[in-house]
Amino acid sequence: MSSQDPRPEIRAAFEAAKGFMPLEEGLALYAAATEAATLGLPLLEVGTYCGRSTILLADAARRAGVTALTLDHHRGSEEQQPGWEYHDASLVDPGTGRMDTLPTFRRTLHAAGLEEYVVALVGRSPQVAALWNTPLSLVFIDGGHTEEHAAADYEGWTPHLAPGGLLLIHDVFPDPADGGQAPHHIHQRALASGTFTELPPTKSLRILRHH
Repeated sequence: MSSQDPRPEIRAAFEAAKGFMPLEEGLALYAAATEAATLGLPLLEVGTYCGRSTILLADAARRAGVTALTLDHHRGSEEQQPGWEYHDASLVDPGTGRMDTLPTFRRTLHAAGLEEYVVALVGRSPQVAALWNTPLSLVFIDGGHTEEHAAADYEGWTPHLAPGGLLLIHDVFPDPADGGQAPHHIHQRALASGTFTELPPTKSLRILRHH
């Protein structure tokens, strides 16, 4: 097993958790997080959902002695609302009638034994980004896929990425027939900015190094 591969129990926890990231992309995320964490700065994920990918960031953070941060309002993205393709009725809070992924996320981290390595930020991405002033070694954008939300995540968080840090963008589909275009558009913005160098992708996961 490579030093950039998760332990079998972490891989099993990832595969058991509710979420959408395929294993191949998860392994690439883990390798990137392991590398970025050597900068000694926190790792940030935008778009927690139920914590599937957070498990990988948390374990990479644990190994490096840093903290994983994960940000979500936990009310579900657009495509997870009732009547949409990715809606999961088991995640609706019966008390409010609204999506609430926070309890499932907490159970996911507890089951993986990784709670102490994660700080959960519960709120809207632009609001939290406006208050942020700590450099980050990794920014993983996997939040809302509308143009508005993806652009806000990119604009709000990439300025906090340290030199040598990694920007990861999930669900990048250059062909509109394969998926929404907002992640693809912020990926193109990052390349056009001249401040990133692209590293080899894994399926829909793009990895860029900040100069």
